[in-house]
Amino acid sequence: MRRIGAIASLAGVVLLLGACAGDPSPSTPAASTGSPGAAPGSPAAAGEVQHSPNAKLVANVPLSAPFDGDEAWGTDLAFQGDYAYVGNYRGFTIHDISDPAKPKVVTRVVCPGGQNDISVSGNLLFLSVDEPRDGDTCESDQGDMLEGWEGIRIFDIADKTHPRYIKSLATSCGSHTHTLVPGKDAEKIYLYISSFGPAPEAKNCRPPHDSIAIVEVPVRDPAQSKVVAEPVLFTDGAADDDSRPGATSGCHDITVYPEKDLAAGACLGNGILMDISDRVRPKVLQQITDTENFSIWHSATFTNDASKVIFSDELGGGVAPTCDAKTGPTRGADAIYDITEDRKLQRRAYFKIPRNQTSAENCVAHNGSLIPVPGKTVMVQGWYQGGISVVDFTDADHPKEIAYVERGPVGDDGEPTVGGSWSAYYYNGYIYSSDITKGLDVISIDDPITDPAKSVKVDELNAQTQVSYPE
Repeated sequence: MRRIGAIASLAGVVLLLGACAGDPSPSTPAASTGSPGAAPGSPAAAGEVQHSPNAKLVANVPLSAPFDGDEAWGTDLAFQGDYAYVGNYRGFTIHDISDPAKPKVVTRVVCPGGQNDISVSGNLLFLSVDEPRDGDTCESDQGDMLEGWEGIRIFDIADKTHPRYIKSLATSCGSHTHTLVPGKDAEKIYLYISSFGPAPEAKNCRPPHDSIAIVEVPVRDPAQSKVVAEPVLFTDGAADDDSRPGATSGCHDITVYPEKDLAAGACLGNGILMDISDRVRPKVLQQITDTENFSIWHSATFTNDASKVIFSDELGGGVAPTCDAKTGPTRGADAIYDITEDRKLQRRAYFKIPRNQTSAENCVAHNGSLIPVPGKTVMVQGWYQGGISVVDFTDADHPKEIAYVERGPVGDDGEPTVGGSWSAYYYNGYIYSSDITKGLDVISIDDPITDPAKSVKVDELNAQTQVSYPE
């Protein structure tokens, strides 16, 4: 989602609530309808869940106190062992998913700051804060828009029931998202900080902002983490990311493929391919623009063999209803690009979900990940109120949806209300979706195309840090 300004005042201290403290039990939807294949059907009604026959919502853990107030929105996901970590504008939640059909809340940690984009590595958890605060701790309140603190917070999660706040780091223009990058040895990890939105009068976010920040984290002593580089990726000097087509003032998100020493950046006005063989000195190999169809380059996903990359366009900033006939199939969509032998990007095709949504439903391409199907490129992706979509990109010129699950509009009065799937990722046999207002969804998929993925198990998943799976 775009940086859309400060949310309502969210004061508070670090608060830990176990699942036994009145948290709702997982539930399945009261109303559920199947649809033939993955073809478009009649729009779902408010409170209704529609799905293709090969996909099913098997569990939902609703948002609950203290994450039940206005704009206590669920955001991104990360995974580790039997746990799912879910960001929220008010903090983060740790879920026990050892039984995917019966997920349980282990802890809810109150630590306000949009968006609280999240990642995990070993005993460390990282949160992105892209909202000015009056301090860097979890007790902070809204801060001055031009002088407030923004950046990265670091937690120790060795004890899942009591995460411990370690420290924070301020970064230029805050941290809208971050990407975990393993070092060349096990002693260090790095965070690539994506941020944007400079203003001439801002204290810590002045134009031009054509760079990212790189944080070095010593694994054994994370309290010594520091910003070690701020490489300039662009030279257009754009003061405003909307000032002209193709201009940019920072990156929205970066996906890395460390085994391949590659990164793909979705940088508002354009997409980039980078060589990250030197982790603190990334080198831009190519910049591409698509001024006809792409409005906000939002995120990227490599194919398993790194021969292609799929970029998404967040037309409307995540709050607009762009999944309709008027907007069309190539805007607010995915675009798949070949990576040539000389590491250049060449566009092949676009994909957009085939089900038109109502004018009350924010819907656009958002966060997703590969499903580890040997020999194929299959991806699951969140589309806000367009639900979750499973797409076969193996034929890069003719991508095809093969499964979906979606709810009807969040509101029942026909008025636009923000909601839907922020992120949808495949992890060890199931799809997990962070719904902005509904909480954690667990989805099963049973299809001859995706069934081989069930034999692939991983110990950790940060979707923007890709690792190879067996072919």
